[in-house]
This record gives sequence, C-alpha cells and structure tokens, in this order.
Amino acid sequence: MAGTLKVNRPAPEAPPADAADVRRKPKKEGEQGGRGGRDSRPDDRRAKDANPPRRAGKPEARDAGRSGGRTDARSDGRNDGRSGARSDNRTPSREHRAIPPGPPLTPRTSTAEGLRLSKVMADRGICSRREADELIERGWVFVDGKRVSELGTRIDPDARIALAPEAKQEQAQRVTILLHKPVGYVSGQPEPGYQPAMALIGSDTQYDHETSQRFHPSQFKGLAPAGRLDIDSTGLLVFTQDGRIARQLIGDNSSVEKEYIVRVEGQLAENGLALLNHGLWLDDRPLREAKVEWINDDQLRFVLREGRKRQIRRMCELVGLNVVGLKRVRIGKVALRDLPLGQWRYLSDDESFA
Repeated sequence: MAGTLKVNRPAPEAPPADAADVRRKPKKEGEQGGRGGRDSRPDDRRAKDANPPRRAGKPEARDAGRSGGRTDARSDGRNDGRSGARSDNRTPSREHRAIPPGPPLTPRTSTAEGLRLSKVMADRGICSRREADELIERGWVFVDGKRVSELGTRIDPDARIALAPEAKQEQAQRVTILLHKPVGYVSGQPEPGYQPAMALIGSDTQYDHETSQRFHPSQFKGLAPAGRLDIDSTGLLVFTQDGRIARQLIGDNSSVEKEYIVRVEGQLAENGLALLNHGLWLDDRPLREAKVEWINDDQLRFVLREGRKRQIRRMCELVGLNVVGLKRVRIGKVALRDLPLGQWRYLSDDESFA
C-alpha cells in the first residue's frame, strides 16, 4: 500500500568539547537565534563551516546520511547556506539522484513491422510453418510478385503470396494415410510394452481401395500422426506429411468433427446426458458443446469438435459412467467405412476432411 515512510534517525553523538571548539565557535547573541533565524556570519565563514572536519572512525556513509537528513528538513526554503555548499561538493546518493525523463516506451507490435511470412502462410492454410521455412529457403515463395528466400522475412498481412510450380508439385506428392488402429497400439511415440501404430504401415498391410498408388519406405519421411487415439481405443487414425492437413485437424482453431461409438456401463447421473452435451469442465476449462445420444441400452454416439487427453472417458466418469469400449468412426467428411482392422489406405484426391 502506497504511503509515506517515516524514519526515526538516531540523534548524532555529541562531539567532545575540544572538537566542538575546532568545528564551531559559540554563537554570539543575535548571530542565529534559532532554526528560522538569519545567519549573520560573513559568506566566507559560512562556506568554511559548511564542511567541518570529519571525526576519525566515522564512516563516510553515516555522515552523508545525516547530511541528507538536514538538507531534507530545510527543503521548505529556510536554507542557511550549509546544505547548498555540501550538495555542491558531494555526489548525491543513488536513491536521491534525479533521473532525466526519457521518451515513453512503445511496445513492438507485429502489425507495425509486418508478420513473419511463414506465419502468414500457415494462417492461410498454404502449408505448416516448418514447411513454409523449407519453401522459402528454396526460393519457391513469391510475395507480391517478388521472390523471397530469406528466413524471418516480414510482410504485410494482406500481401499476395504465390508458390512456384516446384512447390506445388512437391505438395501434391505428400501423402496422407488412414489407419484402422487396433487396441494395444499407441498413436505417437512407443511406450514400454506397446508398439507405435505407425509400425502397422507397410506394403503388406495396405488396403487396395481404388488406387494404383503403392507404398514406398521414403513416405515415412515427415509422416506424423494428426491426432491421438488411446491405447485402449480403436478406429480411424490419420498420419500425414502435409502440414495443411495437420493444421486442419489438430490446429489450435480446429473445429473438425470427430465421431465415436462408445460402449459404457454404470448408472447415468440425473441430467447426465444433458451435461455430456454441454456443461462439463476438464482441466479447469469448459468443454466445447458436443453431440451425444444413445444408440442402444449400452452404447452412446459422441460427436466432438476438440480432442483433449482421454476426453470421452473422463466426461463419462463425471456423470457416473465407465467406458468399456471406444471406436472412432469418422473425422470430418472422411469415414472409416469398411477399412479392415490393422490395415490402412491413402486419402484419395477427391477426399477432404472439411
């Protein structure tokens, strides 16, 4: 709380009698009758007495502090000249030193300097930021008709961006794979006792789905899961080399629907179905509105537009249900359909998630 700090300074020790004689002669009647009296001594005497000899053994900092206290007490204009003389000969302490005002600080804003080209490309869905940096380094990006090859380049957010034909050709060669993941496989990095789902991708597990495209090991380069599916869950899992698709499915602003068939047991709490649709919180944050309905006595259909860790299982626990089976059957406009368990296929050119 702001306020005034009042400091009680200890009274200075009385100097010995002989020292008092050296420092100052007794005042004669009429020279200076009190604090507000006028000093009638000559100017040269006042200047001389303004810096009395220092007593041995007294640190300079202590004397300076007492001097500062006397100066503050006379700051109302009743200056006898001594404080002025002392301030001329001494450097003020840091806490009392005046700091000249500078220009007001103006925070740097991205709009004033432009936005990073890679960010603008990602925001527009051209590619991911990592892919944008690769294209820029190759000189395959043009801004308002000019080639840009320097990383970190900033541009007007409304600038026109175009890709070289080579970049478009490379993007067209990137693959997206749809896998029917079995229970017991992890979506991402391997865990003790469990294999990654990517281990199921190979030429021997490819499902022939009206395509002549064949798998090649080089397609593992840059291939990453675009979403998660728990070890105990099964269903549609997407792997892609295309940053545009990854951003579409798992970006911060993604709203692509994901549909699940969930088998449950337990006693549903009163108003539990309504809460599953809207009103639950996880990790101190509200969940987005969902679509949840009964299919039969022990199965629910969930349609979500977000994907938090073990979200459906945790939602069900909050309303008295226990999940005993979970299968993802659709992501956006792409459905699992008849893809066999443990097999995969390519996303075709005429398919899209949104």
